[in-house]
Amino acid sequence: MDALPASVLDHLREFTSPTVANAIEVFNVRPRQEGFMRPEIRCVFPQLGVMVGYAVTLKIRAATPGSESETVHARAHWEKVLQVPAPRVVVVEDLDDPSGLGSYWGEVNANVHRALGCVGVVTNGGVRDLDEVAALRFHFFASHIAVSHACVHIVESGTPVRVGGLTVRPGDLLHADQHGVVNVPRELAAKIPEGARKVADMEYRIIACSQSAEFTLEGLEALWRSMRG
Repeated sequence: MDALPASVLDHLREFTSPTVANAIEVFNVRPRQEGFMRPEIRCVFPQLGVMVGYAVTLKIRAATPGSESETVHARAHWEKVLQVPAPRVVVVEDLDDPSGLGSYWGEVNANVHRALGCVGVVTNGGVRDLDEVAALRFHFFASHIAVSHACVHIVESGTPVRVGGLTVRPGDLLHADQHGVVNVPRELAAKIPEGARKVADMEYRIIACSQSAEFTLEGLEALWRSMRG
């Protein structure tokens, strides 16, 4: 699995996730209602800014103890993490229903995965040890804040997961910030600045019109129609 040039990821970090989502729309590669996680996946540390990385995937349960046959040893998971280019984002599907009873993510696993080149985790489950993890500048995106790890155990590693309504596969490129998580098509990653400029130009014209002392409804409608083609 090849990594994109580091400069491409650096450029992606210059934009907010809504800007990236808008830029992707410019290229009409997928329906507008797809390619991002639903709002229940919330940014826990908005002060950390943008997170960009390649997905490594994991499935867990915490409501019941794991059996020997279903438990993947941690070493096997760590090896799969290293098969994906850095920077890495761990995307974890909590299979419990409801999810979030027990957290796999706290100070210990944040440190372990940071050492493995991961910059954060995205999960429909729970996270904890918030002060300690924030100090590491390790990103948390989650549906729940949890107090216990309960019976948490790995069920599967390195396979597609579904989190926040989005299917994520190992190696997918993710962009996330305080607004949420977006899957960036790898073939478009280098074109995001171009798309962002086009969107910014349209938005600037609408905002300038709206803030103008000569603002009229007719002028706004004419501008809107011209931009919509």
